[in-house]
Amino acid sequence: MPYYPQIESILERAERVMASREYSPRTRAAYRAWIDEFLRFHRCPYPDDLNRRHAEAFLEYLQAERQLAAKTRNQAASGIAFLYREILGNDAMDAVARPKGRRSVPVVLSVSEVAKVLGELRGRYWLIGALLYGTGMRLNECLNLRIKDLDFDLGQIAVQEGKGGSHRLVPLPDHLREALRRQASRVERIRRVDRGRGAGWACLPGALHRKDPGAGYTLKWQFLFPASRVGIDPVTKRKGRHHLHATAVQRQVKDAVRAAQILKKATCHSLRHSFATQMLRDGCDIRTVQKLMGHADVRTTMIYLHATDQIGLGVRSPLDRLIGQGRHPGTTQQSPMPDDLDL
Repeated sequence: MPYYPQIESILERAERVMASREYSPRTRAAYRAWIDEFLRFHRCPYPDDLNRRHAEAFLEYLQAERQLAAKTRNQAASGIAFLYREILGNDAMDAVARPKGRRSVPVVLSVSEVAKVLGELRGRYWLIGALLYGTGMRLNECLNLRIKDLDFDLGQIAVQEGKGGSHRLVPLPDHLREALRRQASRVERIRRVDRGRGAGWACLPGALHRKDPGAGYTLKWQFLFPASRVGIDPVTKRKGRHHLHATAVQRQVKDAVRAAQILKKATCHSLRHSFATQMLRDGCDIRTVQKLMGHADVRTTMIYLHATDQIGLGVRSPLDRLIGQGRHPGTTQQSPMPDDLDL
């Protein structure tokens, strides 16, 4: 792969700007990757030469050649827009049309289906799944929880690292109190063992490791769901545990859905979708659901209204009324469903 020194310089500038604005690690990694690919696609022309045509050509390539979904191409467009606007001071992306994809209704599980999925999960994976359904948190928000974020007295959980760097409070389900207390006790035991082995550090947000050098060793800053292995914090170079990796949970939930014989394409995010849908079906105000879900725009929350429109409203098919009256379609006689259908 050709080496372009100017690309490294641009990526370093982009990384500094994103860090100063506290972009999430996932956003920073995604933008960096798209900027790198975009510049290499055009063989890294001089930055001042980049214009609208360069962006459009790259997005067309992603659609025609790579056949990427509109959502993925939108992420690429956002990365290029950040490069143009924040790094190059160029507003050319303002005139570039963004990819339009179909907005599908989220995959929602019924209460009985959620029970079946949770019934196939064990240990900490069961607790994570129960939290996703019981609070509406995103998976990464759940995995980023620290011991200090649990407030048993007020019955709430503080989501400190939400999407876009937002913070919010969600209810702590009463039925998870004991399980969460046991998990916190487990984390304390792990921390003590790790401290005896010269580890026990939990990475800290921002510059807290400089303001309070010992904070990462305290219980309150430990992750609620620590990783199985000790690693090295890339910032402080201290030994400790990050949180459990998202792919491990996603794999467990996928296997649970299959074991529960649920044919829907359900994921961890489906548990979050199911929380929002069930809250609306129970009569919760949409603004409250918006706040609990951490949506910046209520229009994002309104998509769950479409899901509730299609579930459990008591609307009866006219065919059911016809057969219920004892008449088989296409006949004048009372008849059960025929058993000679060609399937």
